[in-house]
Amino acid sequence: MPHSTADEVNFCLSIPVTLENDRLQLVPLITKKHAVPFYENALRYPEILQYLPCGPFESIEDLTTGFLDKFNGSDPAHILFAIYDKTRPSTAYGATHEFAGIVGMINSSAEHLKTEIGYLAILPPFHRTHVTSNVVGLLLHFCLDPPTLGGLGLRRVVWQANSLNAPSIRAAERMGFQHEGILRWDRVVPPGTGKIGISRVGKDGEQRIGRHTVILGLCWEEWELEGAREMVDKVMARAS
Repeated sequence: MPHSTADEVNFCLSIPVTLENDRLQLVPLITKKHAVPFYENALRYPEILQYLPCGPFESIEDLTTGFLDKFNGSDPAHILFAIYDKTRPSTAYGATHEFAGIVGMINSSAEHLKTEIGYLAILPPFHRTHVTSNVVGLLLHFCLDPPTLGGLGLRRVVWQANSLNAPSIRAAERMGFQHEGILRWDRVVPPGTGKIGISRVGKDGEQRIGRHTVILGLCWEEWELEGAREMVDKVMARAS
């Protein structure tokens, strides 16, 4: 499998130039190539950010300096991918297929052989299609398959979700992730950002929003020995 040596990519794990099958393509997100399609679609579909810790973005510069730059060189534990649906041809943004969103491998560790699938933002026109299952499936194969099959041979992949984000939790369960616990009041949700959280009124009467975080995981033994790999392949093969 060819691996990326692009200067824009700085990640602690070896990554391919592209991850793809006959339906989907994931390419490492490069700011100068992918910032515009992500920014314009985040404006068009602001709901894709309502559970994420980033955004809304006041400008493309805000997106670049406040979010994307953190994943393109400053921290090798994180990388973002641009998602393209190969079943939908397109010439927009200089691409050959339609831009369908972004996804990340975050909080990754080469030492401890683990990563987390995060910042998954699928554009609404691609909801209830093959896109989400194939995005997650491609990443799971890449992360958990042994090197002899072209994977990284990691031991653990994590999925975290806002406890109110039922679609995210269902998507993880559908792809074989198992519940491991809930971090109560894990994060403060900034006011005035359109984010969804749980209300708490302080002693001073001020209302503050927070979130509980559901932790799910999928580990090598489920993948290799307990049928998760085969189950994921069946989900990926479905039409939607």
